[in-house]
Amino acid sequence: MALPRSAPPPDPIAPDRPAPAGTCDTHIHLLGAAGEAELWDKRAEDPADGWDFDAYLDAYRVQMAALGIERTVIVQSILFGTDNSLVARGIEALGRETTRGIGLVDDAASDADLDDLVAQGIEGVRLNYVHGGVLSWEGVEAMAPRLADRGLHVQMLLRADRHMADLAPRIRALPVPMVLDHIGWPDLAAGIDEPGFRALRDTLDHGNLWVKLSALYRHCPAPFDAADAHVAALLEANPLRCLWGSDWPHIMLGDARAAPAAVALDALDRVCPDDDTREAVLVRNPARLFGF
Repeated sequence: MALPRSAPPPDPIAPDRPAPAGTCDTHIHLLGAAGEAELWDKRAEDPADGWDFDAYLDAYRVQMAALGIERTVIVQSILFGTDNSLVARGIEALGRETTRGIGLVDDAASDADLDDLVAQGIEGVRLNYVHGGVLSWEGVEAMAPRLADRGLHVQMLLRADRHMADLAPRIRALPVPMVLDHIGWPDLAAGIDEPGFRALRDTLDHGNLWVKLSALYRHCPAPFDAADAHVAALLEANPLRCLWGSDWPHIMLGDARAAPAAVALDALDRVCPDDDTREAVLVRNPARLFGF
């Protein structure tokens, strides 16, 4: 059975207000054509037809210019499993001074595997509780001391209402930072006092937890105002642990509908209480976490 193809990214537009100098997009993917990296045999879809690594890179550079992005974090896509070569290639192409990566390893990753990540400019490893993957929570807990020794952190995609209440104490016990993707993927209809999202907010006060205010289009349609209360609640809980990401080029959409990343930047601007908080989310917080 043929797999669905990811769609090309939407054309970029400018946000209503320019991003401040030093703004970091902490969540993008750089894909490639079949043959440029090894596709994972359990992937849910294939890369877009007619798009190779250079095409994705050129398109992302256009987006950087449109939004005012100066720094980037490239996240390994599960489409390519543990072959992190496109992340490493993207870091070199965009420049090591302004680009970092998040890689994917399995539970059996060796010290040499982790050392390779560090050498390539990769700052963390990803655990995916929503779509599945090759790294487990038990693997993360066992690996955490070795990650800490190398200054690596864990990035996790979970569903707050299903997972956070159980995982919160275990996240607090980790010796490394944990970064949650996509506002913790909450159940928007359940409100900000849903127990899992409340546990996320409470845990955000703990120094090891961060959250990305990213991929709002996966939760609600543009202009994403249905997520305003949740984004505002996270900013109120701890604005110094919030990051922003576009989730470009918007792969594995399911029933979601992608929108230009500028709409997501405008959504952040809409709920930020002041310009200092906005600059913290876009500039200072990622600089601190990723070492820019």
